[in-house]
Amino acid sequence: MNADIRLALPRLHGNAVTLLLVAMEFTGSSYCGSYRNGRMEGKGEYKLPTQTRYEGEMKDGMFHGKGVLYFPNGSKYEGIWEKGICKQGNYTFSDGLQYQETDWDYCDGYDRRFYTERCHGLKPAGESQLTNEDPPQLIPDGCYDCRDGFYNPNTRVVSDYEGSFLRNADEEEHEWIVRSCRKSWDEFVGRFSGKSSPEERGASDTGLSSI
Repeated sequence: MNADIRLALPRLHGNAVTLLLVAMEFTGSSYCGSYRNGRMEGKGEYKLPTQTRYEGEMKDGMFHGKGVLYFPNGSKYEGIWEKGICKQGNYTFSDGLQYQETDWDYCDGYDRRFYTERCHGLKPAGESQLTNEDPPQLIPDGCYDCRDGFYNPNTRVVSDYEGSFLRNADEEEHEWIVRSCRKSWDEFVGRFSGKSSPEERGASDTGLSSI
């Protein structure tokens, strides 16, 4: 190898690192760790714009080896990565519950208790938990709690519990949230649905109506 090229390589690698840092700053990401030949390699921490962060081994600018993804809601995914692809791993919810691909018995058709209820017992009638967290998150008016933040169906935006932007919901996620998630308002269902006030409901049930 030409001596001039060998002398220039450290500067070239330094420039590559600088360009990488500028690119990550532009996208809102950041990296703190070791480099090799101007690329992320070794052990480090990579933080995504969503505040999800990866801590572990890197190679050739990709997740490679053992590493952990930490999510903003407190959950984590521990895995073994190969060229940026996770080959195997385990997901742990923020409350400590570990997900199992087989023999999963949490919140199935036979046992609907939340994990915290399984750990600490059921509360008396009238004080039943609405969510795994107790007390539950206070949902802003007109929004839904989609478990990693609040969803505004008018703007189609999911924000974290601190109010920071997470993502725009596509049509499939919008329909799932509206159908499945807890909302900030109560709805009357069954025989009283569609009646706007307790007075109207009472008059209808007794056969009385306003004249």
